[in-house]
Amino acid sequence: MTSPNLPNFPGLPGAPGSGPDTAVCSAKGCRAAAVWVLAWNNPKLHTPDRRKTWLACEEHREHLSQFLGVRGFLKDVVTLEEWERQSSATDG
Repeated sequence: MTSPNLPNFPGLPGAPGSGPDTAVCSAKGCRAAAVWVLAWNNPKLHTPDRRKTWLACEEHREHLSQFLGVRGFLKDVVTLEEWERQSSATDG
């Protein structure tokens, strides 16, 4: 049985339905604007410095954080604005 709020990744770059300026919550079925970036890593699959991301709206941030946290995957939660600022600083 699938949880109704597991991520479906629509807001990530290159995901189906995502435009260049679209950032939507990763919770399944949610189309709300993303406000948070949840950076995570599965140590069984990824090197320690690798960060995967899920996006979250205000409503789903806690649920998605708990989902990742109980598995020991959650590494950081920052605002989307801060994530983009950090990304542009390291790119340039």
